[in-house]
Amino acid sequence: MSFKLQVAVLGTAALILVYIFGFSNLFAFEYRSEMADATEHIIPLPTLNTVEYDMRLRLLAHLATTTSATSTATTTIKRFWPIKTVYPNVGAILPFKRIVAYYGNFYSKGMGVLGEYPPSTVIAMLKTTAAVWTTADPTTPVIPAIQYIAVVAQGSPGKDGKYRFRMPDDQIDQALAMANQVQGLLFLDVQVGKSTLPSELPELEKYLKLPQVHLAIDPEFSMKYGNPPGTVIGTFDASDVNYAAHYLATLVQGNHLPPKILVVHRFTPEMVTNYKKIQPLPEVEIVMDMDGWGSQAKKKNTYARVIYPEPVQFTGIKLFYKNDLKPPSTGMLTPKEVLKLTPAPIYIQYQ
Repeated sequence: MSFKLQVAVLGTAALILVYIFGFSNLFAFEYRSEMADATEHIIPLPTLNTVEYDMRLRLLAHLATTTSATSTATTTIKRFWPIKTVYPNVGAILPFKRIVAYYGNFYSKGMGVLGEYPPSTVIAMLKTTAAVWTTADPTTPVIPAIQYIAVVAQGSPGKDGKYRFRMPDDQIDQALAMANQVQGLLFLDVQVGKSTLPSELPELEKYLKLPQVHLAIDPEFSMKYGNPPGTVIGTFDASDVNYAAHYLATLVQGNHLPPKILVVHRFTPEMVTNYKKIQPLPEVEIVMDMDGWGSQAKKKNTYARVIYPEPVQFTGIKLFYKNDLKPPSTGMLTPKEVLKLTPAPIYIQYQ
C-alpha cells in the first residue's frame, strides 16, 4: 500500500471515530448528579394572613352594622368601620396584637409615667398593665411598649427659634433599653413646635431603622401659624401624616424591615385636616390615637365625635393616671369599657 493510500485510510478512520464518540449514542456516557432525580422543593415566601386580618378588623368594629327587616324593606344603618385600606406587608403587628404603651419623658415628672417613676417601677407597672389587658381580651396578644417623647415642644424659642428640644442620645438609649427589657416596642414621639417633620425625623433615623422602633407625631404642638406651643392647639394636615408615613416606608424598604407603625395623636377635628387623604401603606400602619383627657363620659364622647366618623386604619386611646381622675370624673376608663368603644382601640397608651 502506497504512502498516500495509507494516509487516506487513516484519515477516514479518524473521521469515523470522531463521529462515533462525538455525535453518535453508540458509546455515549451520561454523567448525572445523585440529586438529579430528586424532587426540587421551593420554600414559599411568607404571606399576610388576610383572612385573619379581615376577621380581626370586623371584631374590632363589633360588626357595626344593624339591619332591621320589615314586611316591605330592609334598612341598613351606615357604618364607618371596619375601613378598607391597603393590606400591610407580612410581619405587621396590627391588628394581630394589641399594644400597651407607657408614655413620658425622663426629664419631666409632669409629662407621664416615664418621668414620674424609676425605670424598674415603670417596667413592673407596664408588665402588670399588659397582663390586665391580656385578661380583658384573651383573643388578642399584648405587646408592651415605651413611648418616649424624643422631641419636646418648648415655651421658649431656643437658639434656632424652633420652640422644641431634641433629646440627647443617652436618653433615647435609655428608653430603648427599657423597651428591650420587656421584649417590646419603642415609640419615639415628636412634638415639632415651630419646626417641621422633614427637619426632625432624619435626626432620629438611626433609631427608626431598628425593627422594634416606631413613630408617633403630635399635632397639638405643631405650630403652623406662629403661636408658641401651649397657647393654642396645633395641627397637622394629611400631607404631614403622609410625609411621615412615606419617610418610614423608605426606611422599611431600604433596610428590609417589617412594617412600621405611625401613631397620630388627636382629640379635636381640627388637629388633623383632610383625613380622607391620609394613605396607609403596605410598609406603614397608621393609628389615630384619641389622647384627650377627662371624665369617662367626656372621653367616650370625644372618641365618638373625633375618631369614629373619620376612619383612617386603626385607632388608639390615651388613659391618664391623673388627669382622667379630675372632677367630675369618678375614675379612669377600664379595659372592659375601652373595648366597648367602636372601633375597639388596638393601641392603648398610659400617661
